[in-house]
Amino acid sequence: MKLPVKNLKGEQVGEADLPMSVFGAPVSRALMHQALVRQNANARLGTHKVKTRAEVSRTTKKLFRQKGTGRARQGSMKAPHWKGGGVAFGPMPRSYDQAMPRKMRRAAVRSALSQKLLDEGIVLVDKLEMEAPRTRDLAAAMSSLGVTRGLLVLPGHDETVEKSARNLTNVKTLLAGYLNVRDIFKYDQLVISLDALKTIEQWLGQSGGEIAVGDAAQEAAGQENE
Repeated sequence: MKLPVKNLKGEQVGEADLPMSVFGAPVSRALMHQALVRQNANARLGTHKVKTRAEVSRTTKKLFRQKGTGRARQGSMKAPHWKGGGVAFGPMPRSYDQAMPRKMRRAAVRSALSQKLLDEGIVLVDKLEMEAPRTRDLAAAMSSLGVTRGLLVLPGHDETVEKSARNLTNVKTLLAGYLNVRDIFKYDQLVISLDALKTIEQWLGQSGGEIAVGDAAQEAAGQENE
């Protein structure tokens, strides 16, 4: 499928073929949902903690004698039913990590990109480069491209573009090898440079582009990304 290629001024400078092995994959809502749930779960720190009755600092003295008071017997103020006592069955540190096979993770990203194409949310640019970090210039470029809430997909780290996007609340930069389901659907448009498109095809193309950056990407996506 061909899409117009624009420059940062919003002018069409050509056309490019999208690899249908990536952008024409079957759309599986169940697979994308599983990948998103895994990504959100893996982003959880799991450091929540409460004190049990063995950990609270209170007196160990018996409150009152066992018999003769007419009250229920009590042995410790550390018991959960006392104010200031320990918590019963409270949250403890744990890992929320979920496993998902690599092929399923990549299929989920292909499915998300294919859905994004159907939603007309793919914007191709010839290059995402700036002479100097300048937020105003990048905001103007996004306006020229008709991008309201965009994810800028870069082939590699570009300090000028990353710094320019840092203060824009509706724009985020992401390396092509770190594409993930959550970010794809969080933003209305994906602004992809031609170099980034090649990286995506190498990583997700079913013809044999299993490159290392893809493995690192899907593993690192748990922080934000998986």
